[in-house]
Amino acid sequence: MPSGFAQHFIKPLSFSRHHSIPQNNDNPSYVTPSNLGDKEALQHLLSALNQSLSPSLVEETVKALAQIEQKRGIAPAQLDSEDVLLKNAIVTKLLVGIYAESVDSYLSQATVAETEAEWWADIERSRWTLSLYLLQTAPSRLLNLTRVIIQALRVQNIPLTLSAFTPSSIRSLFPSDRYSQLHQALFPHLRLQKLSVASSAVIYSSSSPVSTQPGSISTIFWRILEPFLAFTRWPIELTRQECAFKQKALEKIRDQRAEVLGHLAQMRKDVALTIQDQTQISSCARVLKNIAENGTPKTLDIDTPPSETLNELLTLSAAILTTQKEAHRELLESQGLLRPSRLTLLWPRLLLLPPLCIYALRSLYTSRATLSELASDAKATTEGFIRGWLIDPLKDVLKTVRTGSQDGVIVQKEGIAADIASLERMTLSLAKDQLNYDAQQLANLSKQVRVGNLTPVLQIYEEDIRSPLKSAVTGTLLRSVFIQIQKAKVDIDQTLTGIDKLLKSQELTFAFVGVAPAFGIVYLIGGSFLTLWLGGRGVGRYGGKRHISGVWSAMRRTERLLIAQPRSRHHEGRSSEVDAGPISPLTSGLLLLSVARLRTYAETHLPPRSRLREGFLEDVGDLENPDLGRLDKMKVIERMWRCWGDVLGWSRIAGEASTGR
Repeated sequence: MPSGFAQHFIKPLSFSRHHSIPQNNDNPSYVTPSNLGDKEALQHLLSALNQSLSPSLVEETVKALAQIEQKRGIAPAQLDSEDVLLKNAIVTKLLVGIYAESVDSYLSQATVAETEAEWWADIERSRWTLSLYLLQTAPSRLLNLTRVIIQALRVQNIPLTLSAFTPSSIRSLFPSDRYSQLHQALFPHLRLQKLSVASSAVIYSSSSPVSTQPGSISTIFWRILEPFLAFTRWPIELTRQECAFKQKALEKIRDQRAEVLGHLAQMRKDVALTIQDQTQISSCARVLKNIAENGTPKTLDIDTPPSETLNELLTLSAAILTTQKEAHRELLESQGLLRPSRLTLLWPRLLLLPPLCIYALRSLYTSRATLSELASDAKATTEGFIRGWLIDPLKDVLKTVRTGSQDGVIVQKEGIAADIASLERMTLSLAKDQLNYDAQQLANLSKQVRVGNLTPVLQIYEEDIRSPLKSAVTGTLLRSVFIQIQKAKVDIDQTLTGIDKLLKSQELTFAFVGVAPAFGIVYLIGGSFLTLWLGGRGVGRYGGKRHISGVWSAMRRTERLLIAQPRSRHHEGRSSEVDAGPISPLTSGLLLLSVARLRTYAETHLPPRSRLREGFLEDVGDLENPDLGRLDKMKVIERMWRCWGDVLGWSRIAGEASTGR
């Protein structure tokens, strides 16, 4: 079954509503029943092609068509028009299906090669990953070394004993080439690539300081330490060279498959024309076969009878669906270009995990009392935090929102009223005793006191301070002073009442301010745990940083390919009019690799039925279109950077380190 990318790529080749791209069939049947008529048999064959193509299905279809023609024994021109349409539809479906399988096959092969090359590049980037990879593959390397030594012992008829594996015995076994066979056993890539000059300089270079004198202590120290440093540099550098060698070999295979993929992509228009002209199906099949076998198209405009056309399709399906896939898999396995097996990569962890688990369990059991106390304290702290800083403040907020506060925050209304009444009584008593006010005057004075006007009392005070000692003993000075003290108390109460009203107006704000720090702590801790959990699993908004960084790399690589226009070794010369010329097959194939990654990302991680996904897929479809030229695709890339860069966070991803694959 072709992948989603291949199905979308060949969608323009759908030549009618009824003859669509092959889809899955719940009840596949490869063989046409013999009791059916010719028309029913053709219809049965047409429906059987609605599933994944396989060599057996193509072979059975070709045999069934040949049997129908032999049974009739008449020329195709004498057939019924509906039978001709059915037969042409079957042949066309075979051609389109094989073309889709070709595109999907070479795309998957190039993708596998590129993925493995990226894995080796990740290993080569740091000494830590190189050392870990060397440790992971150490058992297989030592096993190869043991096989080489045993084979040498058998060739020289030396008995297999433990003494044969001593350094002196090994030197006697390999005297001529100084362990070159042993080096190749440990690092198989040395059979195909000699030790590079740069690597030799790194491995065998002297580590002694340049500025030291010949007889100094540091020089002697470095001379003693140099063999050990060289011994550690030698395997690391050879491992780095091995990773680089495999990466280059995989990139070469990827370019070869991508170039074939580019030729196939540029043939889409020819296949569409072939669908309209049934006489060119055989020629188109031969061109596809030449691309699959030789990597280059070769036009052969030779008319062939229908039987030869069916044979061409049968041969093409066998070459693409079976032979080529098996050859690609055997090539990667024979050259050891695939990453090691999962067991090889995990055995150090599996070896260290049991003792570490036992040690951890023993430590936990020994300190179980301390851990229990720590857990109890943590539980109490968490409960106190949640109850005292989250639940109770939230209850207060809800209470404030629902009813508000009826009482004052600083002073109470009753206390203020009592102070004003006391001031009024003191003032009226003084005015009645000293000023002899009648009832009407006392009522007016009461109104003045309530608004804060104590002019009569102040006039009495002014008279008393003219002779303070006499007034203090026999007069009303002390009563006037006490009245003013009460007046100051009333003023302070009124000032506090204003402050109290201000606080009550902002009571909800203060309630939220009190609970905000707790919410901030919960948000930060919860967000950190959520980011750690989802980030480790590669999920998040729009797929998470890992997938977004992969899309950013694919976008950058697509633009770089359109600018650089890499060409194969058959087209080393660069035309002066490359900007206006068509895109080369190698560039077109590499573009399809990056664009396939973009389409997979959009269909997997962008929200369905959204403008973002629909617009992104439309731009990806423009990049897939082989009819658009280089300048047109450059404009599409600029539009994608402009429209989706900020939404998907490509500008932020560019400044961050990408995660490992």
